[in-house]
Amino acid sequence: MNEIRKPVALLSVFDKKGIVEFARELVALGFDLLSSGGTAKALMEAGIAVTDVAEISGLPAILDHRVVTLVPQVHGGLLALNKPEHHAELAKIGAKWIDLCCVDLYPLQAEIAKPGHTRESVIEKTDIGGPTMLRSAAKGRRITICDPADRMKVIGWLKEGRPDEDNFINALCAKVEGVIADYCLAAAREHSGGDIDGFVGTKSLACKYGENAYQTPAGLHKVHDDDPLALHRFQVVAGQPPSYNNLCDLERLLQTITHMAATGMTGPMAVAVKHGNPCGTAWHGHPRDVIERMVDGDRRAIFGGLVLATFELDEELADILLTHGMKEGRRLLDGVIAPSFTPGAIEQLKRKGDKCRFLVNSALADLGHGSLDRRDRFRYVRGGFLKQPNYTFAPDWSQTGITGTDRVDVMLAWAVGSTSNSNTVTLVKDGMLIGNGVGQQDRVGCCELALKRARDAGHDPKGAVAYSDSFFPFEDGPQALIDAGIRAIFATSGSIRDAKVREVCDKTGVRLYQLPDAEARGFFGH
Repeated sequence: MNEIRKPVALLSVFDKKGIVEFARELVALGFDLLSSGGTAKALMEAGIAVTDVAEISGLPAILDHRVVTLVPQVHGGLLALNKPEHHAELAKIGAKWIDLCCVDLYPLQAEIAKPGHTRESVIEKTDIGGPTMLRSAAKGRRITICDPADRMKVIGWLKEGRPDEDNFINALCAKVEGVIADYCLAAAREHSGGDIDGFVGTKSLACKYGENAYQTPAGLHKVHDDDPLALHRFQVVAGQPPSYNNLCDLERLLQTITHMAATGMTGPMAVAVKHGNPCGTAWHGHPRDVIERMVDGDRRAIFGGLVLATFELDEELADILLTHGMKEGRRLLDGVIAPSFTPGAIEQLKRKGDKCRFLVNSALADLGHGSLDRRDRFRYVRGGFLKQPNYTFAPDWSQTGITGTDRVDVMLAWAVGSTSNSNTVTLVKDGMLIGNGVGQQDRVGCCELALKRARDAGHDPKGAVAYSDSFFPFEDGPQALIDAGIRAIFATSGSIRDAKVREVCDKTGVRLYQLPDAEARGFFGH
């Protein structure tokens, strides 16, 4: 290869924003430019010298511009190896070695997301030449750019003298393969009606290990970048990076807090989780009161757990988190998540060895019904994966007959219970979680566990409300709650013994609210 030749950059982009500035930087670095169609026109109009692909191929665009760059002069210039016979072949067809390929794709995913899109509109927004050029460039190990955000990064790298060239180019090529895989997957998903599905993620955080120390490597991969509450959007401002288990708990915290918001709860809210299930939850009132009631939910379980609040944590609130209800010493937490922290709060909450993680996301301060995660959920199973819609149901409280203080407490009980591992019965009293009986194989066992956890935490269940994530198959569950003094129960209907369950409640004046199991069953986390 002749080392004194000028490098060549191929530019072909759908979105022209920023391409002129990028081209000028390349020209200043000594590149000749090769382009086609609208990109060539945009560069020429900006006074930048550019060679049109048609000039070197001798072939005009055909089939209503559906075939432009699918020519040997382009792909030969991208795929040729640095050996004499390949250079000779390029010269024979009038092609140049192409050093850099900058291409972005037709907005296929945006078209699919449009209401009312058609098969034809999706096909027209399906790029062929772009992905083909990018993959040719990636295989040829050229400087390959598929993301506008990488353009100036490449310019900086070129100006620095191409440090660590092999790894830099390899990372760009790997990104191309991932972007195109996701692009093709979107088309396959759309045209198959979902029979073909999957996801392509990019690692955004490496974890020390997975659920157990022997499960390495582990980490967080981001799939979608448009969700303000996506886990990769939580910024670590102090402490160690979150562990795999911390991230699992954060996902559960978000499910619970967004379901609380979806019920219509507003104002300060706080949730604590331990091993994936809420152990303390409260809302309404001054942040100080919310933190105290959340901690009081289960002071034993919250020890070593994760806490999420929808308001800034300052020194006063940090002190409550650490000391409220403690006979001696300070409460240890594995992580605290909030929209923001004051510097003094972080200093107070820090643990030796930075074992308490501090994560911030300003979107937590503005939650509502639209904050629910509405993307499909996937779960690996041996040989494949399960797929289902997300947990987006929220009762229409006006149709439940629940009013007054019953509604206030039942709303919270529902939000917690419907985002806890099934089977679940949840107890709430005076706007705070007092007992969560999760993960049981029978309904009465859930009732007994919820009552035990409430009493173990120092609460009197008398006067509380209970939520069951499905119907009661027998009267024993409601009877256990009634015997403990529960004032109201919210459950589903659908058992052949519904009439008996209602009879037991009516006899004792306990209010029983029900929605059909097919509509309102709250199974979660199997």
